[in-house]
Amino acid sequence: MFFSQAGARPRMWEASPSEYKKWVEVFKACDEENKGCLSRENFKVAVVMLFGYKPSKIEADAVMSSVDPNTSGILLKEFLDIVRKKKEAQLYRNEIRHIFTAFDRHYRGYLTLEDFKKAFKQVAPKLSERIILEVFRQLPSYPLGISLTWESYPMR
Repeated sequence: MFFSQAGARPRMWEASPSEYKKWVEVFKACDEENKGCLSRENFKVAVVMLFGYKPSKIEADAVMSSVDPNTSGILLKEFLDIVRKKKEAQLYRNEIRHIFTAFDRHYRGYLTLEDFKKAFKQVAPKLSERIILEVFRQLPSYPLGISLTWESYPMR
C-alpha cells in the first residue's frame, strides 16, 4: 500500500480487536496501584512493552504536558489515543522506508539525482525534469552530492 500523493498522511488507522485488547492489558499491567491512570514512569514502561524502546525525556514531557492536570496521570482513553497515534506514525515511517528502499537500487542508503530521476520516471513519467530537479534541490543535501536518506525524510 503506497500513498497516492506526495506528502500524503496516513489514513486513520484502527487497531484490530486483539491489538486493542493488548493495549488495554498493558495499561492495566502498568497501572500498578489500580488508580485508573499511568504515572510518567509507568507510561515509559508501557511504551517499552508495546514499542520496544524507552521514551526520551522530551517525549515523556510532551505526553505528560497534554494530560488533564486534574488527574494524577494518563487515563486509559488518553493512553489508547497516544498508542494509536504512535502506531500510525510507526506505520507511516515504515511505508516511507519501504518506498525509499525500492528506489535505492544500489543499497547505498541515499539517492543520487540520477536515482531520483529514475524513480520519478517510474511513478510520474509526465513530470518535467525541471520540476524533478527543483524538488531534489529542496531536499537536505550532504557532502559529495548525497541527498535524501530515508532517515532525513521529514515526518510531519
